[in-house]
Amino acid sequence: MNAFDFSPLIRTAIGFDRLARMVDSAAAADASYPPYNIEKTGDDSYRLTMAVAGFGADDIELTAKDNTLIVSGRIASDSPKAEVLYRGIAGRPFERRFVLADHIVVEGADLQNGLLHVALKRVVPEALKPRRITVGGATRTLANDTQATASVAA
Repeated sequence: MNAFDFSPLIRTAIGFDRLARMVDSAAAADASYPPYNIEKTGDDSYRLTMAVAGFGADDIELTAKDNTLIVSGRIASDSPKAEVLYRGIAGRPFERRFVLADHIVVEGADLQNGLLHVALKRVVPEALKPRRITVGGATRTLANDTQATASVAA
């Protein structure tokens, strides 16, 4: 059983449109080309590594938009084609989409030895970070509170 029917869950949920789109895109994605790794390199840092043999830096485009990282590749066909007897290195165009969690930003990308490395980091704004709130002590005593209440009532 490869297919899951989430329609009963989605039709009773409000505000989970993004989750429904993620499930749909994951089901429709070609998970075989190009192969990739996702590594956690620190507490809040990650690295995406894609095997893009045959692609140059000018052939690859990275776009980050709306919590989605889109990596696409297209080889320009400027060189004369030779007769290929066997093609084991795929050079076909690709587009791979990755859903990013909130506050994940792309720090940079590097192409070395046929591997595309994309550095990602979670950057939480100061306003959303947990902060310690100090508890102040009460300086008024119960007797003072009782006298203040009695004078207001009179």
